[in-house]
Amino acid sequence: MRWADLLVFLPAPYRLVAFPFAALFHHLRASGRLSLTARYIFLLAGGCLLAGTAMGSYAVLLLIPAAGSVLILLSVSPTRAHTWVFALQMSWQTLCHLGLSSQELDPQDARPAIALSAIMLLTQKATSLALDIHEGVVPLQLGQGLLQRALPLCSYLLFFPALLGGPLCSFSRFRAQAESSWALPCPLRAAGQRCLGALALQGLRAGLAGGLAGRQGCAGLGCLPHVWARALLLRLAYYQHWVLDEALLEVAGFGPEAGQGDLSVRNLWTLETTHRLAVFARTWNKSTSRWLRRLVFQRCSAQPLLATFAFSAWWHGLRPGQIFGFLCWAVMVEADYRIHPFLSARATSQGVKLLYRGTTWVFTQLIIAYILVAVETESFSMLCLLWTSCNSILPLSYSFALLLLAKKPKQN
Repeated sequence: MRWADLLVFLPAPYRLVAFPFAALFHHLRASGRLSLTARYIFLLAGGCLLAGTAMGSYAVLLLIPAAGSVLILLSVSPTRAHTWVFALQMSWQTLCHLGLSSQELDPQDARPAIALSAIMLLTQKATSLALDIHEGVVPLQLGQGLLQRALPLCSYLLFFPALLGGPLCSFSRFRAQAESSWALPCPLRAAGQRCLGALALQGLRAGLAGGLAGRQGCAGLGCLPHVWARALLLRLAYYQHWVLDEALLEVAGFGPEAGQGDLSVRNLWTLETTHRLAVFARTWNKSTSRWLRRLVFQRCSAQPLLATFAFSAWWHGLRPGQIFGFLCWAVMVEADYRIHPFLSARATSQGVKLLYRGTTWVFTQLIIAYILVAVETESFSMLCLLWTSCNSILPLSYSFALLLLAKKPKQN
């Protein structure tokens, strides 16, 4: 099952079923009827139940690395915790990606894809927690018993509001929200607004999908708007996905801090109006972007941008389309850093500035569409068709411009 199909499938029924349990948890916590241990057990049991319901027997693929990461965090020194957790999570996730992709699975069975998605999110949480421990942000209290130390860690890695979606919540914020009891604001209004936004996005997707269904292919330069429309359909699916994720977290009382979620109205406006590929890359899936920046970009001394996008391709599964798409994205962002200072310095009049911004906005939209379609391409033959089509004109032009402007100063 492709990621686009998965995004359509996930909101119903599993996320919607989790909403009542999230509201129940928030009510019981606010009323003081749950002790701290009971809250952690409620969140953990809900995650295990949701995993079993949504993934069936594939839930084992999620529970094994979660248990392994907790054992490492409890037994390895803080200075080595990140290395061991990172090695375990990425090795296991890669084996799952390769193993499931090599099998002939029922294309209508979404359980393997849901399990892989949950394992990817688990990798985010486990490595983020391990970095916090390594950097001393989260000290492990060695004086407590084993159960008291393990339960919050297990609950964080598997708590049900964030099992199937993001945004990434730090362990410190998770623990603070789980332990708070009094004066909790009612989250239903904020969650309801997000759900209405998800319905509006669903309406836009349905209308766009209906328009695309009536078209019988394309040829030449006419493929450019066709690919752009396909990519817009994918983006709307991701937007709906992120809005529902944040609504579920809001209902449970684990809503992200202001500006820390994956999608706000301001983020949506930025994504659809920016004329800079670099700005789009930083704003797209913001919690994952921050995680990649902390995990790879800030820790890599040589070619951190290329390393970050290469690791993102690895994390997503290393299919040919993903490798090509993310490496292409890295080249496009590097070119963006040099093209825009060069052009903006020559856009002196108001009319030229408008022409510059309008043209580069169109270029950004078409290049992002090209990258998204490439990442979603599953077969090598379809990737070759995309590469040899007219859609490659702009990425090749940006690559050529990068070669010409390689010695020019870049603007981050």
